[in-house]
Amino acid sequence: MNQLILATGGYDHTIKVWQAHTGNCIKTMRFVETSQVNALDRTPDKTRLAACGYQCIRLYDLESNCTAPVINFESVQKNVTRLGFQEDGNWMFTAGEDHRVRIWDMTAAPPQCSRVFDCQAPVNAACLHPNQVEIGMGSQNGSVYLWDVKSEKHERIVPEVDASIQDVAISPDGHYLAAGNNKGNCYIWSLTSSPDQKMSTLCPKKKISAHSRYILRCKFSPDSRLLLTTSGDGTACIWKTEDFTKWRELSIENYWVWDAAFSADSKWLFTASSDGVARLWKLHTKSQIRDYKGHTKAITALSFKDEIVSK
Repeated sequence: MNQLILATGGYDHTIKVWQAHTGNCIKTMRFVETSQVNALDRTPDKTRLAACGYQCIRLYDLESNCTAPVINFESVQKNVTRLGFQEDGNWMFTAGEDHRVRIWDMTAAPPQCSRVFDCQAPVNAACLHPNQVEIGMGSQNGSVYLWDVKSEKHERIVPEVDASIQDVAISPDGHYLAAGNNKGNCYIWSLTSSPDQKMSTLCPKKKISAHSRYILRCKFSPDSRLLLTTSGDGTACIWKTEDFTKWRELSIENYWVWDAAFSADSKWLFTASSDGVARLWKLHTKSQIRDYKGHTKAITALSFKDEIVSK
């Protein structure tokens, strides 16, 4: 299969795999009839795709013609909101509304939950630090956590009371952690570490009044120079991390921008929105290059991890 692929999932209970450079849908996989797709992530070797939703985590094979999941994770409770893989694929993390972030041993058959962190509230988001041992988390009670998976130590910060953290992101260079909330605000902390520290330290850096409505996703570009925020206000905003000023604003009027992903060269952006369309944008010109049409309802998650997107 062509490795330059985009995966999308949404409220129509399907996951679609697209050729990123043509817009052609090359595979459609059924998800769960009782759930939308909350998040997608490909394994580091790009051969499999993980998807999560209400009381379910599924793993699909991208290299076969099979459209059924190859692994159904057992005993999953409530809404699973986020997932992602450690860089060599040995373990996967998931976050959910059962208050917990879990580490799954992917070397076991079937995969087993090997570690659990309780956030005391439903967890909306989780992301892995590039050091591969710390996980940033955001919960509905407004807490932002940094958890050291090896030592079990953690740090907790509440940047704004009476606000739900909707997403968290850590820059690929490890310098910043960002958290977006349901009031449209994005908080930035600098991350510092030294050999004598057990884990990274969070230091408040910036508050951005980013959107007029819900922030749905925040992500850093692969080169760590840009921060993306998407929102229910119909925009995706790009901020320069050198001073966190707004650089670009992409508008999809009257629709929620649910998710987005940068290309590896940080020059292109994929967006997923509630009109059921995924889009490819050229960031320098703010121009829309390609549509990915096929979903019948809102696209709520996408995954793109590849080398370079070419027009």
